[in-house]
Amino acid sequence: MALYRIKDFDPDYRNHFDNQDVVGFSFYSGDEKVGSVDDLLVDEEGRFRYLVISTGAWIFGKKVLLPIGQARIDHSEKRVFADGLSRSQVEALPEFTHESAIDYEHEEQVRNTYRPAVDRPAANRQTDRDSYRYAQDSALYGMNDRDHQNLRLYEERLVANKQRQKTGEVIVGKRVETERKQVQVPIEKERVVIERNTPADAGRPVAPGEATFDQGEVARVEVYEETPDIRKEVVLREEVNVRKEVDRDTVKAEEEIRREELDIDDRGRAVVDKDTDSRRRKRI
Repeated sequence: MALYRIKDFDPDYRNHFDNQDVVGFSFYSGDEKVGSVDDLLVDEEGRFRYLVISTGAWIFGKKVLLPIGQARIDHSEKRVFADGLSRSQVEALPEFTHESAIDYEHEEQVRNTYRPAVDRPAANRQTDRDSYRYAQDSALYGMNDRDHQNLRLYEERLVANKQRQKTGEVIVGKRVETERKQVQVPIEKERVVIERNTPADAGRPVAPGEATFDQGEVARVEVYEETPDIRKEVVLREEVNVRKEVDRDTVKAEEEIRREELDIDDRGRAVVDKDTDSRRRKRI
């Protein structure tokens, strides 16, 4: 399982310690000051696994890993204790550097240094490379309220939110288009028709004085015609109403979230009240 520096796993991790970060605490073996806490390592689920100890007082410049279950944290004194840790154990521990990867072999060497002598041989554990779980070494990785009261268990949760962003725009404008139209207007024109007829009594003698033989205008007829009156006028053709409507939809998202749970190791006649109600569960 991969290991991460606490600030790489959660840049805001200090908020989970009530402003009591153990990084920088003095490190003691019994009453003897050995060095200081240089860093914290968590696994990919956010569970605390190791303290990185700078053992300047014993072996200058060497950094080693201390399983979290072997530590006792005193926040009031800003100290971390590992009772029973010996110089020979520190010398046997592999050196830790942030540049080197912590693989299974490195952790096994660390675990074998801290495991009780009555534990099963380390050689048998090599077969557990793929199936190994930290719960198998609860004495090394288990935490409790007394020694780790300010360390928190993490869990992930899905946070659904939304933000408004511009996806485009619609511009409504006008343009003038021209086309040629034809209209038909019926008009009337007057014309004068002059008809000359021969009466039935043509050739009849007329009475004296009936024929005047006058010259000049005999009749006047006014002639009219219609001319087309074509003009343009502007009329309202249609109205355009521009508005926005909101279409609502529900987007479903699914993610895998992680949660930390306590590993409780019951030994002997210890009485443990296991509260299974997650709403009342103590977080350490």
